[in-house]
Amino acid sequence: MAPLIAVKQAQPPVAQPPGFALWQLGFRPFYLLASAFAALSIGLWAAQFAGWLPLAYLQGPLWHAHEMLFGFLLAVIVGFLFTAGRNWSGRPTPTGLPLAALAALWVAGRILVLTPFAWTAAVVNAAFPLASAIALAIALVGARNRRNYFFIGLLLLMSGAALAFHLSALGVIAAPAWIGIQLALDILLFIMAVMGGRVIPMFTNNGVPGANATRRPMVERVALGAVLALLLVDVSGLPPVVMAAAAFVAALAHLVRWLLWRPWKTLHNPLVLVLHLAYAWIPVHLVLRVLASQGWVSPSLATHALTVGAAGGLIIGMMVRTARGHTARLLHADRADTACFLLVMLAALARILVPLVAPSQTLGAVLASAVFWTAGFALYAVRYWPVLTRPRLDGAPG
Repeated sequence: MAPLIAVKQAQPPVAQPPGFALWQLGFRPFYLLASAFAALSIGLWAAQFAGWLPLAYLQGPLWHAHEMLFGFLLAVIVGFLFTAGRNWSGRPTPTGLPLAALAALWVAGRILVLTPFAWTAAVVNAAFPLASAIALAIALVGARNRRNYFFIGLLLLMSGAALAFHLSALGVIAAPAWIGIQLALDILLFIMAVMGGRVIPMFTNNGVPGANATRRPMVERVALGAVLALLLVDVSGLPPVVMAAAAFVAALAHLVRWLLWRPWKTLHNPLVLVLHLAYAWIPVHLVLRVLASQGWVSPSLATHALTVGAAGGLIIGMMVRTARGHTARLLHADRADTACFLLVMLAALARILVPLVAPSQTLGAVLASAVFWTAGFALYAVRYWPVLTRPRLDGAPG
């Protein structure tokens, strides 16, 4: 079986090799774009939320969700899949001019949502995950790597969700725009559940001797099956009690799954610990969905537990690990990396915990969360610009 992401733990040489390597592999441009955009977009949205901007950055919370899902998160997912897909298949994924064209398509989508060209924005934002799915399919199908075909399907679903959102906003279809957002959130949850199950126990056992992180087939089936059931419930519009039941089962399964990975063994390894802390937000998200379905908490808390806590934490952890491993650096988090992890986790705590216990402090919590988030991803962008734009330390391609 091909590894998820193959890395070499090489000692870095004294001098950084010369040259420009941004377009050599998918993680390079998309991690830089995503981290810079995460810092800029959340900073602007928080300023708009507080009423500090003379002109609106986005047209409301749904568009904020759109940009986080189809902008930031999708860029990271595509960068990761292009990188992992090459290892899975043994075949090339986009590099050079094709990779630059895909990055330009993503940038165009971020600009067009701010303009009156709504139809063009719809086409471009649906085209990016579609084109990415085709590029990934060329590698996976060519190698008959059937185990990972479903990632192609998930990118196609993201394209459909983006298109549904825009068509609803344009008044072309009667379905509310939030359905496209909810579908994208459920797809995101499934991607994180699959990838987390593959990498977190493996990285735990590799990075922490004696950790003995385990996977139980029955727990794995229930955890992933419950997430798929939740997606089907959301799409079909079944009563809230059905959604609550599916979310409750999923929460229990993911909590058991997480405990089997023995997260307490990773306290002295930040590069692994951050993945465990992030994954813990998944059962929190699911419990908050149950509570929100009964009107006991705001649905926004559940959404941000998934996006800021789980996705934000897993993304910053994997972006650091991938950038280090694929540029032949040691798989060890330095002080800057640990600061990135801490800032993103603080952003999640501020955004979810404070409004949960003190709803009157929501504005302050949102602003504090935005400061932590922006600082964390801005630090990553600055710290990893020279890493992601220069060749590998060992001179190998990629």
